Amino acid sequence: MGVTTAPIDWYAARAAGIVAYLLLTAVVLVGLTLAGRVQLPGWPKFAVTDVHRFGGLLVGVFVSVHVATVALDSYTRFSLTQLIVPLTSTYRPLWTALGIVGAELLVAIGIANALRRRIPYRWWRRIHVLNLAVWAGATAHGIGAGTDTRSAWMVLLYALSVAAVLSALAWRVARGRLSLPALRGLTGAAGLVGVVAVFGLAAAPHTSAALPAVAVAPTAFSDRFAGSLAQRNGAGGALLSVVGTGTGARRTLLRIDLVTTDGRSIADTVLQLEDLTSKLVCRSTVSSIGATGFRGSCSFPDGKPRTIAGVWQLTSSHFVGSITVEA
Repeated sequence: MGVTTAPIDWYAARAAGIVAYLLLTAVVLVGLTLAGRVQLPGWPKFAVTDVHRFGGLLVGVFVSVHVATVALDSYTRFSLTQLIVPLTSTYRPLWTALGIVGAELLVAIGIANALRRRIPYRWWRRIHVLNLAVWAGATAHGIGAGTDTRSAWMVLLYALSVAAVLSALAWRVARGRLSLPALRGLTGAAGLVGVVAVFGLAAAPHTSAALPAVAVAPTAFSDRFAGSLAQRNGAGGALLSVVGTGTGARRTLLRIDLVTTDGRSIADTVLQLEDLTSKLVCRSTVSSIGATGFRGSCSFPDGKPRTIAGVWQLTSSHFVGSITVEA
């Protein structure tokens, strides 16, 4: 369904998803604080409640931006059905499905909040507890489907978020039932379990039981491809993106992002290659790039490194060439 290959859509989708997750984590923590009747110094209960409600609205806004930009970006190629029906996507089906289910539960919670004065309070409260399910689905979706999961800063973000929510949940459930030392020990243990779980999931290969058995990463192949170049300038530098589609028997999708701060030297690179035959993705960096081609390396989910070399002919906004992948 994607209608554009502009890099801004890809980065906007990632940024909106991360912001939505941080806001959702904050909303869940505030909700657990309210449910546990914990008094925050200097914050009356009505103010905390207002923050909780406004945070929920912001979560909905950023989730909508995340879904919309994913739909617009042709690199990810999600159809309308794949965006709303779990397990229909070919991209990391299980983890993507958890995100879809979480988003749909969020819509249900939003409807319940809008009808709060018209439905019994006990129904609303039970529906409201689904925020925890939304958060759990969003966490799994982010770790399993996110392209930044292996980044140290992203792993730390998930670890802190999961530790905070599990600790708060343990405090909420056990408060009043355990002595204070035992309660502190329980919340600390819950946080530690969360950190270990996040690091374990982040270190695991990005595979999914929902992928078909024939989804085997290619050992070596060559492909013709063509695409476009786009540059975005900002106050801190510029982003040059190369986005191409393979035209051979084994089609591929290629994206190379180059970041420069001074207009001459390259400060950072990202290389992402998707093999459309197996629906598998490898992502790493570019080791060299120039007017006649590029070279880099990355690993598919099997963990074996691949060398990627491309030869191209460039114009101001388009290119044609070939790509070779070798084990």
